[in-house]
Amino acid sequence: MSSTTESAATFKVGGDIEVNRLGYGGMQLTGKGVWGDAPDREIAKKVLQAAVESGVNFIDTADSYGPHTNEVLIADALHPYPKNLLIATKGGFERTGPNKWVVNGAPKHIKEAIEGSLKRLKVDVIDLWQLHRFDSKFPIAETLGPVVDAVKAGKIRYVGLSEVDVSQIESAEKVTPIVSVQNLYNLGSRQWESVLDYTIQRGMAFIPWYPLASGPDKLKSKITSIAEKHQATTAQIALAWLAKRASNILLIPGTSSLEHLNENLGAASIELSDEDFASLSE
Repeated sequence: MSSTTESAATFKVGGDIEVNRLGYGGMQLTGKGVWGDAPDREIAKKVLQAAVESGVNFIDTADSYGPHTNEVLIADALHPYPKNLLIATKGGFERTGPNKWVVNGAPKHIKEAIEGSLKRLKVDVIDLWQLHRFDSKFPIAETLGPVVDAVKAGKIRYVGLSEVDVSQIESAEKVTPIVSVQNLYNLGSRQWESVLDYTIQRGMAFIPWYPLASGPDKLKSKITSIAEKHQATTAQIALAWLAKRASNILLIPGTSSLEHLNENLGAASIELSDEDFASLSE
């Protein structure tokens, strides 16, 4: 595997909203099992504020984180928002308890999710709204119906998808333009290579969730030695590998700690050599 392009610091979502590729994922600012509010709201707000002060201008959240508490927290910490901040949110899951996620692609639920996110985030328009999952009980055109309506009404600017294969992206593209895909992808979990390659061809953002995983044990010694060479942590090398893999990858490492936030942001200054990249990619 080779890296597709030279690493760039920014990417234009939808071809026109320029964001720094190292962003922030809000999911960890919730209770155990992504249920309930952040255990310490004041620290959580400080983490969000510090991220933005450090140059992060892409934040990923969802109505299901909490549920609802994460979007409210982001608004409490950051509203009124800086002009260049893109907050992406998602809809399409119902929460019945800690670590419980129920797919719901019913048009009524999707419409309510969009309206709820607009209110909680205190915005008139959601710059990037992403569908959490396809629901086998509903044709995708039905599920995305309220999303298309919201785009027409100026309530959603761009639409993305999460945990999809190429054929699902193509189905959704027949209904509305798709600008981003958020799939599980990291150094040790690469089953979505074909989807990443498709997003590269189509100029879409690819947002890997769980980006800090550094892979199976056989990778550990390799990543450790490369980390030592760069005077970096293994988490920073995992992020640097993703950044070099493709210039459309937006990184959203999450943390509830200011110390870990600074560590994650430090990955932006690590430039892996082609040899390092190839060694980790084997």
